[in-house]
Amino acid sequence: MSHVMALDSGTTSARAVVFAPDGAVRAVAQKEFAQHYPRPGWVEHDPLDLWTAQLGVAVEALGRAGLRPKDVAAIGITNQRETTVVWDRRTGDPVGNAIVWQDRRTAPFCDRLRADGHEDTIRGKTGLVVDAYFSASKIAWILDNVPGAREKAEAGHLAFGTVDTWLIWKLTDGRLHVTDSSNASRTMLYDIHAGRWDDELQTLFRVPRSMLPEVRASSEVYGEATTALGLGSVPIAGVAGDQQAALFGQLCTEPGLTKNTYGTGCFMLQCTGPQAVASKNNLVTTVAWAIGGKTDYALEGSVFVAGAVVQWLRDGLGLIRSSEEVNALAATVPDNGGVYLVPAFTGLGAPHWDPYARGTIVGLTRGTTAGHLARAALESIAFQSADLLDAMRADAGQPVAELRVDGGASRSDLLMQFQADLLGVPVVRPAVTETTAVGAAYLAGLAVGFWKSPAEIAAQRVVERRFEPGPGAAQVRGLKAGWDRAVGRAKGWEQGG
Repeated sequence: MSHVMALDSGTTSARAVVFAPDGAVRAVAQKEFAQHYPRPGWVEHDPLDLWTAQLGVAVEALGRAGLRPKDVAAIGITNQRETTVVWDRRTGDPVGNAIVWQDRRTAPFCDRLRADGHEDTIRGKTGLVVDAYFSASKIAWILDNVPGAREKAEAGHLAFGTVDTWLIWKLTDGRLHVTDSSNASRTMLYDIHAGRWDDELQTLFRVPRSMLPEVRASSEVYGEATTALGLGSVPIAGVAGDQQAALFGQLCTEPGLTKNTYGTGCFMLQCTGPQAVASKNNLVTTVAWAIGGKTDYALEGSVFVAGAVVQWLRDGLGLIRSSEEVNALAATVPDNGGVYLVPAFTGLGAPHWDPYARGTIVGLTRGTTAGHLARAALESIAFQSADLLDAMRADAGQPVAELRVDGGASRSDLLMQFQADLLGVPVVRPAVTETTAVGAAYLAGLAVGFWKSPAEIAAQRVVERRFEPGPGAAQVRGLKAGWDRAVGRAKGWEQGG
């Protein structure tokens, strides 16, 4: 058993990555799946698409590595969080499409919760702000809007899961209905301090207890994949939500260490160790992972649209043919020309939490070019990340020595240098930027003894490049005021603000 496999179920694609003992990537397979937008602000996935894509890339990655299932010591799973799947336990069939974390259909429901005075209770137990982003309101919507769903749920026939739970159910042919504490902490039904599902929250959201999965540690043997799938009884031994997995993959295991993942969205997490730090600046407090009976926590800020703004330039505007071309287009101009793009396509996440904000471009003139738009799009990712780090510094009460980065957009040198200049701290990019999969592999490998300790793993970390704030940093930081004004224009648009 010479390798570990990570299954990475993202928002736009499924990946499988095979890792060697030294942490090197042996093989990768990836497949995109369809995005469904039935109404403005609604985002859905077909759960069967998620499953077939993930199974397909797992088998493909094994083939590319020239391995058999018996060569794999363990499978780690990491997943887009909050995305909500509900299925019938008797048939295994979903009751409908999964409601994706980006979906805003339950924003009015969350408004009512706040108006009715439930915000402090929810935040005190879960560490989360009351927002449509999280799973609980999505479950309630499914039960109230899918014909017959509530009756089936009350009878104990329906199961809920985030994507990790759904994949494990399918991998084990329905034998296991489980999740880990990092994913449970994103549902708004889990008391992160007591470490259990909360009866009061279940009653508030009208979610029957029978729907909820068993919560386990992030690094332990859950069970084995069924032999019928071509994965031959390989143990499933590590599970974490994608951002917690990236935090672990970046080895941010000590209080104060901070990472930012530049994916479809942007997610900044800072490890706070065994202390669950309550945010006063509209961040969320979340479980980082649970290992060996010990739970670590993190502060988190989430940007809903980061790399997805580049996809929009490609697919929506046709300014580029591939996402990689955005850097060259942005480099055709020396600066943004006064143009700011606020990609609030599905509202604004932390620290604004405005589901009624919408995408806005300001500062256009007759001299504005496609290059200015491309540069403004890239800079919007950095500006949103700066908003998060400012809130994190205020909450934690300590400086951030460096920002460890990963994800697809972190490969943009232009963006990373701009980010370092804007933040005034070094930005550190590892040799392997897909640290979400790395973290899942580490968690699984530790559970089966493939790696003996986090210290052994830390010795394998390789930094590819360190971006230091440059001579133009002061000028870049001066652009932040324009960004703040642009965000003010975008807020409350759907409410006439």
